[in-house]
Amino acid sequence: MRMSRTEPTIPPLGYGAANVGNLFRALTDDEAWAVLDAAWDSGIRYFDTAPHYGLGLSERRLGAFLQTKPREDFFLSTKAGRLLRPNPAYAGGLDTDNDFFVPDDLQRVWDFSDAGMRTSLDESRERLGIDRIDLVYLHDPERHDLDLAIAEAFPALERLRDEGTIGAIGVGSMVSEALARSVREADLDAIMIAGRYTLLEQPAAEDVLPACRERGTGVVAASVFNSGLLAKAEPTRDSRYEYGGVPDEIWDRLQRIVAVCRAHDVPLPAAAIQFPLRDAATRSVVVGSSRPEQVRQNAALAATDIPHEFWAELEDAGLIPASTD
Repeated sequence: MRMSRTEPTIPPLGYGAANVGNLFRALTDDEAWAVLDAAWDSGIRYFDTAPHYGLGLSERRLGAFLQTKPREDFFLSTKAGRLLRPNPAYAGGLDTDNDFFVPDDLQRVWDFSDAGMRTSLDESRERLGIDRIDLVYLHDPERHDLDLAIAEAFPALERLRDEGTIGAIGVGSMVSEALARSVREADLDAIMIAGRYTLLEQPAAEDVLPACRERGTGVVAASVFNSGLLAKAEPTRDSRYEYGGVPDEIWDRLQRIVAVCRAHDVPLPAAAIQFPLRDAATRSVVVGSSRPEQVRQNAALAATDIPHEFWAELEDAGLIPASTD
């Protein structure tokens, strides 16, 4: 475990701001503000964004909101790796190929160089209107070049951290192998696991979490509802899973979990939010939403009392790993 630095203190519940970047549907500025207001009023003090989210729209909206709050009262993370540049092919379309309902007048350009990391950070701070960013994740490095990320991007982020330009560094990904390798080969403070350590499936428990515990790297769990499948107490067969249909084996496993929820009167979404925090490495769970009432409901579910017997029955059934907390 690294002893030279203090691990960042990340609030246990965060708001993932992809939705205020018009993920899946367009929000007006007022609607986006209402969502963020609901998060703040619900006690959420960790906010995560990225240039990728709405081609900068998420950072701009989140920054405008957070500028109205005392800087010492919130924890802010964004991501690096993709620079936003003018799209020469822009013809009045939308960025719906990436699920964002924003004009595609900009394009994402991968850049893992030292200059690229510094430029990404500078441009994020300008969009946010906030100078101090507590944590910067390298975003989806395996989608570009993981070898290059380890050789260039992570060392560049380490230098920015050592200079005091940013508080902490990490990586965010949906791929367990990329996360585990990044933890082992870079000097990271935290990682964001998207969808690979959830109540429904836990592939990250095999390699990522052990590496984090060994290296003293904190974990932030995102996409804990598995693309919405765990967001309702009673899932339906036509629910979305990994942006597609639900495979039979996943559906069968889910039905076993739902049966345990019913037996203990535990809401499935509450269990989904709280499950990742049972591992000693997990510091925070980040949940997104495009509606204020959903944000308030998620905050309430995060505080719902769940009996030990519920978790024990899931463990005994082999549906979740044993707690390390």
